[in-house]
Amino acid sequence: MIFLETPLREAYVIEVEKNEDERGFFARSWCAREFAAKGLDHNLVQCNVSFNKRKGALRGLHYQTPPHAEVKLVRCTKGSLFDVIVDLRKDSPTFLKWFTVELTATNHRMLYIPKLFAHGFQTLEDDTEIFYQMSEFYEPAASKGLAWNDPKLGINWPDACRTMSQKDQAYPNLEVSVVGL
Repeated sequence: MIFLETPLREAYVIEVEKNEDERGFFARSWCAREFAAKGLDHNLVQCNVSFNKRKGALRGLHYQTPPHAEVKLVRCTKGSLFDVIVDLRKDSPTFLKWFTVELTATNHRMLYIPKLFAHGFQTLEDDTEIFYQMSEFYEPAASKGLAWNDPKLGINWPDACRTMSQKDQAYPNLEVSVVGL
């Protein structure tokens, strides 16, 4: 695997190293030893799938509070998405900075998201599926979010046609969201 640093400290875009032949390719998409060698959390305890019927579906921005803060490893297994992370670590030099990457079923890229980062995405085509691996179990009481359209962040989402849950639409702006982190 190839670990590409992002502008946000400890967040990585990960590319698979393909062993190709006439049949296609084989690649490792997870290796605890490689993650540990990079100093990354390699204790993954839960996997989830998000299937999205329509282009423009927007989910997020989600995170879990301590002691249930989680690392996420995200990849697109079908379709494509505009993936966004926001650093919520108050002691970080990249606090409240955000980063985006396009994850697609054809580019096979993954995004490693450290603890205390908000995460969201918008689908770029119909029938998009995302596979998540997490370092913590889902804890409803620790599940939080912040407004996808918070003007202090100024995230430029690619598609004006948005389908969102009522819960995601109701998340507060930063002043309310990150209190207590």
